[in-house]
Amino acid sequence: MHFAEAGSMRDRLIVGLDLPTLSEAEKAVRELEGAVSFYKIGYQLAFAGGLDFARELASGGTKVFLDMKLLDIDNTVAKGVENIVKMGMTMLTLHAYPRAMRAAVEAAKGSDLCLLGVTVLTSMDEQDVIDAGYEYDPHTLVLRRSEQALHAGMGGIVCSAEEAQAVRRIVGPDLAVVTPGIRPSGSDHGDQKRVVTPAQAIRNGASHLVVGRPIVKAPDRRAAAEAILAEMQSA
Repeated sequence: MHFAEAGSMRDRLIVGLDLPTLSEAEKAVRELEGAVSFYKIGYQLAFAGGLDFARELASGGTKVFLDMKLLDIDNTVAKGVENIVKMGMTMLTLHAYPRAMRAAVEAAKGSDLCLLGVTVLTSMDEQDVIDAGYEYDPHTLVLRRSEQALHAGMGGIVCSAEEAQAVRRIVGPDLAVVTPGIRPSGSDHGDQKRVVTPAQAIRNGASHLVVGRPIVKAPDRRAAAEAILAEMQSA
């Protein structure tokens, strides 16, 4: 499958269930039924019963992106990935460190789990990267980690939509390029520093867009999702 042209826009929009309680997440999914078919579950919801909820969604045919950003010794990463495969998840993130990626790829072999390498968090700018001890600027670090993810056999990359075009040139058409930090025109950026509109992200080569607060914090979640889908269609 060429992820650069992955399915309908509805299959390419991932709604981040960045909500504090399971009841709120369940309500959001009910409100978005029919408009959205793919959800991201991260730390906030995972530690409030979200892992069982992820299993329920997956067993009902809904796609789930488990955003755990794994990073640990090889064996620990591998054993975690083996159990996540059994959960029926569609996507899983880990930090794009070569040894962790190789261990995860081996553990997921033969499954449909798409492993995504997180390059540089979209909340980080150049000073943040320097403060973290890296010798590269964010763009260079993203490209280096994208090359490493490709060589490790990963299923895709998580990067800012600003970097999606450059990443797509490195990884080719077959890998997923998943972009958070998406904000509709005129919306608040929150704590994100590297943000792009939905249409621009698609034009830049993103296969999937992760949108959290602009949808789940909207007064009318369904209308917000449909507006973002319309923006994606206009790309």
